[in-house]
Amino acid sequence: MMMPRCFVSLIQAFFLSLVLLLHHVGGESQAAHHHHRELQAYRRPLQDCPGCTTTSASSLHYDPDLKDVNIVATYSDHHGNIRLGSVKMGDLSSSWLFHHPLLPPNNNKPPSQLVTPRDSFQNDSRMEESASYSSTNQTDNHFPHVEFTSPAKLKRQSLRQERRAQRTLELIQQDKESDKQMQEAAIHKSMTFENSLVGKYSIWRRDYESPNADAILKLMRDQIIMAKAYAHIAKSKNASNLYLFLTQQSRENQRVLGKATSDADLPSRALEQAKAMGHALSLAKDELYDCHELAKKFRAMLQSTERNVDGLKKKGTFLIQLAAKTFPQPLHCLSLQLAADYFLLGFNEEEEDVVKKDAKFEDPSLYHYAIFSDNVLATSVVVNSTVLNAKQPEKHVFHIVTDKLNFAAMKMWFRVNAPSDATIQVENINDFKWLNSSYCSVLRQLESARLKEYYFKANHPSSISAGADNLKYRNPKYLSMLNHLRFYLPEVYPKLDKILFLDDDIVVQKDLAPLWEVDMQGKVNGAVETCKESFHRFDKYLNFSNPKISENFDAGACGWAFGMNMFDLREWRKRNITGIYHYWQDMNEDRTLWKLGSLPPGLITFYNLTYAMERSWHVLGLGYDPALNQTAIENAAVVHYNGNYKPWLGLAFAKYKPYWSKYVEYDNPYLRLCNINE
Repeated sequence: MMMPRCFVSLIQAFFLSLVLLLHHVGGESQAAHHHHRELQAYRRPLQDCPGCTTTSASSLHYDPDLKDVNIVATYSDHHGNIRLGSVKMGDLSSSWLFHHPLLPPNNNKPPSQLVTPRDSFQNDSRMEESASYSSTNQTDNHFPHVEFTSPAKLKRQSLRQERRAQRTLELIQQDKESDKQMQEAAIHKSMTFENSLVGKYSIWRRDYESPNADAILKLMRDQIIMAKAYAHIAKSKNASNLYLFLTQQSRENQRVLGKATSDADLPSRALEQAKAMGHALSLAKDELYDCHELAKKFRAMLQSTERNVDGLKKKGTFLIQLAAKTFPQPLHCLSLQLAADYFLLGFNEEEEDVVKKDAKFEDPSLYHYAIFSDNVLATSVVVNSTVLNAKQPEKHVFHIVTDKLNFAAMKMWFRVNAPSDATIQVENINDFKWLNSSYCSVLRQLESARLKEYYFKANHPSSISAGADNLKYRNPKYLSMLNHLRFYLPEVYPKLDKILFLDDDIVVQKDLAPLWEVDMQGKVNGAVETCKESFHRFDKYLNFSNPKISENFDAGACGWAFGMNMFDLREWRKRNITGIYHYWQDMNEDRTLWKLGSLPPGLITFYNLTYAMERSWHVLGLGYDPALNQTAIENAAVVHYNGNYKPWLGLAFAKYKPYWSKYVEYDNPYLRLCNINE
């Protein structure tokens, strides 16, 4: 009797595949029954657990409630095509046996019990087989221990891993960005670093263009830096022995160096110590070398050194400013002795009036000079150097204006030491009755409560505590009207057509008479420009963030210096220059256009009214720049000690001082009495 073809194909399929998608295996009917109760408690259909497996149909104890559970199998039909088939669990015969698809069947041993899932089902999620199996179960041919993880938990684990990976990338990126910022800061600092100290050992000095100059000294100093870097790394890595060794060698290097400033100053054992330190550094490199760590340490050392340098520069600036505005005791002595003799000798105002009536004072055909100063010795050098280099000294007239405190001393000096040929006029600024606060803007501001608060209240926001930049503006010269009298030359000398203004910190080295023949092409002020690339241009002195400045002036306009200026007083009066000065001085009452001083308002007042003279007439910088061209100084008609290093102070550059001291009469009794010597 022939069986139906479909029934034969179904039986053939089950015997050929025997592959189930269920993973739990039950060995005995009691365990299987317990497992079915669990499944029923979860109320999950078995079709949602395709990976669960068992060993026999009879051991499952078919439950009517599970009649809708299907078992899916693959089989080949009689044409060889792959088919999918399913059968109800309740229709299975008890003689059918099944095995786990990942393990070979073993007919000699009973299958193990079903494994209860450890994780409960949540949110209708499917059970998933773990990829880890027990080696013991595999050895005993038991089915592996299977763990079930819900998709929600797997998702959380996946997200957690992604967050950790993302956080790791962020930290790495932050570290790279931090290193990059430190590198950029270090590079920027190194580019803006200014080496203003004049020392023997400096790699920026031209003296060291030769690579072999003081080689041992440089090597040992570099070794100390390297040793400090490696010692820091050794300490961080608990390499205490190496740390102590490097520290000891560094101290020994420092002892050998001592106060040496060249190889010639080093002791004979210096080279041996350098070799010993080199050996120590070689050991440190072999054990600790890490380019990234060394770079970080060197950057930290550089930044620390720069902070120390900045602190020392601020202290140095303060001391220099203090010394610059301090009146040296010998000069103070000179003024006292001269004033005392002036009054003891009984000079009176009547005699002074006779001197004032000298016709040369108002003769426009002569060469007139204006010097406004309270420093007797400095003024004498200006006069002496001008007269000694003049071809016609009898045609030179010097108009000296000082304050009431130094008037007697200045008068006495030039009574006793006046040049034989030149004419000297000494005046007291207090005698200019027209120079009062109602007419003079800057005098009104100097008397204002706001400026007094700026100068004398330390807790003011713009006081000395605001920074070293403001220190120079607390120099007494900024409070003196002698510094601003240059803007009133036509009022002081109403009968003159031209006048040469000279600062008291200059030295004349050539005849200046030809300056009166220079055609200034209708300009008011003749001066030597001070442009050097971007240095000494208008934006250095004026606040171009203020629209009043930016709308009226060019930030790149070339600056010039007071010190030697030829003023055409006729053009001055024609263009009302003093009125222009008053206008801008009133606009700057709150000091928002410029700070203090006479140069910024001078740049504004004579803007587009300044004639550029030949540079050889006036060389500046002897009071602040130690690297000026020596030939330019010697060929200059006038050299200017502008800056803090005045030639009458101990701060002066030694190589520049002879240009000034050659015009000082050190054998003068007053100078010997006050111990003023070279």
